[in-house]
Amino acid sequence: MTNTKRKRRGTRYMFSRPFRKHGVVPLVTYMRIYKKGDIVDIKGMGTVQKGMPHKCYHGKTGRVYNVTQHAVGIVVNKEVKGKILAKRINVHTEHIKHSKSRDSFLKRVKENDQKKKEAKEKGSPGETAFRATDHGSESDKHYRKLKYQRILERLEKENKELRKLVLQKDDKGIHHRKLKKSLIDMYSEVLDVLSDYDASYNTQDHLPRVVVVGDQSAGKTSVLEMIAQARIFPRGSGEMMTRSPVKVTLSEGPHHVALFKDSSREFDLTKEEDLAALRHEIELRMRKNVKEGCTVSPETISLNVKGPGLQRMVLVDLPGVINTVTSGMAPDTKETIFSISKAYMQNPNAIILCIQDGSVDAERSIVTDLVSQMDPHGRRTIFVLTKVDLAEKNVASPSRIQQIIEGKLFPMKALGYFAVVTGKGNSSESIEAIREYEEEFFQNSKLLKTSMLKAHQVTTRNLSLAVSDCFWKMVRESVEQQADSFKATRFNLETEWKNNYPRLRELDRGGNPSTVFVGKRISTHVIENIYLPAAQTMNSGTFNTTVDIKLKQWTDKQLPNKAVEVAWETLQEEFSRFMTEPKGKEHDDIFDKLKEAVKEESIKRHKWNDFAEDSLRVIQHNALEDRSISDKQQWDAAIYFMEEALQARLKDTENAIENMVGPDWKKRWLYWKNRTQEQCVHNETKNELEKMLKCNEEHPAYLASDEITTVRKNLESRGVDVDPSLVICMAQEHESVP
Repeated sequence: MTNTKRKRRGTRYMFSRPFRKHGVVPLVTYMRIYKKGDIVDIKGMGTVQKGMPHKCYHGKTGRVYNVTQHAVGIVVNKEVKGKILAKRINVHTEHIKHSKSRDSFLKRVKENDQKKKEAKEKGSPGETAFRATDHGSESDKHYRKLKYQRILERLEKENKELRKLVLQKDDKGIHHRKLKKSLIDMYSEVLDVLSDYDASYNTQDHLPRVVVVGDQSAGKTSVLEMIAQARIFPRGSGEMMTRSPVKVTLSEGPHHVALFKDSSREFDLTKEEDLAALRHEIELRMRKNVKEGCTVSPETISLNVKGPGLQRMVLVDLPGVINTVTSGMAPDTKETIFSISKAYMQNPNAIILCIQDGSVDAERSIVTDLVSQMDPHGRRTIFVLTKVDLAEKNVASPSRIQQIIEGKLFPMKALGYFAVVTGKGNSSESIEAIREYEEEFFQNSKLLKTSMLKAHQVTTRNLSLAVSDCFWKMVRESVEQQADSFKATRFNLETEWKNNYPRLRELDRGGNPSTVFVGKRISTHVIENIYLPAAQTMNSGTFNTTVDIKLKQWTDKQLPNKAVEVAWETLQEEFSRFMTEPKGKEHDDIFDKLKEAVKEESIKRHKWNDFAEDSLRVIQHNALEDRSISDKQQWDAAIYFMEEALQARLKDTENAIENMVGPDWKKRWLYWKNRTQEQCVHNETKNELEKMLKCNEEHPAYLASDEITTVRKNLESRGVDVDPSLVICMAQEHESVP
């Protein structure tokens, strides 16, 4: 018996057809339709040798990825050296057929759908039973959610540590990285600048920020501290502690620190002594802002908080809304708090974080009516129910909490509703202890187990993520609109100044040193290369054409570069003058050498922007094309510039001619001066040229060759031998006199 080694060795019975299935291939085999994505079984047919698969694929199931006229491409798994590889093979249609591996699954899906439909039509409890059997009980769902929540929190904690390491690595890197500010820091600085702006224009109330409002002792400050992950605010038992708005800018950083806008001191929020110092400083600033005879102040305290894992946003903590003015308070305290709250909430781009105490009756709430007045449609309000642990213990009907979270109890609307726990009321608790207590409470809470609350509506972590997303969405939608508004305001102010004070300018051109230097540097070129060549014609049209062409060429090539050079020289001179100002009596020269070294190093490192010349070129082109004169003052300034330049040019030319021809008769008699032989020749040449030019006052700027010859012949007849180049030089000096 032969022992073959071919690839189909031992496939006689593998590829054989079943009993009573031998013979001609049925026609139905070629009529089957295959599509991409179909699941097929591979089974070699010994009758047809063409397009037969290898024996290793016999009996396997694959998915169709390509269809041709007589064959199909199949993706099928193959084990190679312990690894499963997806192989692509082409097989004729005789060797495949549609797989029935999914028939039982599809059958179960149809049966389940039919059961659901019948239970729903009958309204029988079978639907509930089916759901519990098929998907698990509500209790199982709750525990699965908590399990995934713990996994998610563990991953977030690991991610937080990794980001902290990355930020620390960047912080130790190249020095210029320390100078870069994050987007939220720059946005906060813009808000600070606008808050210091003239309040009559109301520009400080147009950009988004998160406004935290609530009744007194409702837990506003606690919610803010949980978002900032630090106990940074002063506390008091029932006493009003927030006496002025506090703007807190949260941003991500390698270290958990806080610093005020007007101070360079950093408070380490991981140390208890720094936290106590920060709370004391905030309390002092609040009391300092409050004027005598008042209880609260509208002046804002700016505080930046950085740390790993913080959500980037800007929050404003407002004084708590009160219902009664107690002894020791100013009589207008209630109205002042309302006015401050309304001033922040009436901003159409402000996000209102409405804090409601869950441990008190809903009918005692004051802030909800105020919020519903400022945002009746609830398009920018987020409702937060605090002290849910106390509410669950004290409230007789848990469904009342459900009504609050679903927005059915209070007469207000909101984008989202959240329930949080911000501690047990102990001011010495740490943020980590409060977070653990909050997680433990919601894990065992009946409100979650009975589905009265949803998992995404609880914990301050979910609240922080939702507020941050809403904040940046509002920023994206409004920042471009506000930029256009500021441009329009600037244009209106400039127009108002121009019309009301036409004779006054913020900085006169004569007082700007760079303008003076530019005038000195360009005057020579304007006179010699533009004005004098164009002034040789008596036709105004030709004069304007020549001037426009030469100005265009000059602006394209030289003027922007010259302006940048003058600006750099002016900056260098002003910086040097500032560093060498007259020193007072108490001056200490110990740092003089250091200042000088800093000045030299700054000048050496300074580089001008590469795009400065291109920007200047565009501005200068537009200025040259604008032929309109807005007022007489611009015309007088232009005349003064040309007059000064021409006078300076005339003086320089007269001095040059005097040096060439020597002293005149008056100086020779009075000061005993004589001309040299060369100056005598220059004088004779000048006199001869003047005689010729008097005959033709419209003589061009250059001499023709025959005129040069005539001058030479006349001088030679008087015994003066001159070179042609001398005649040309004297003629150019004479013609350069304006």
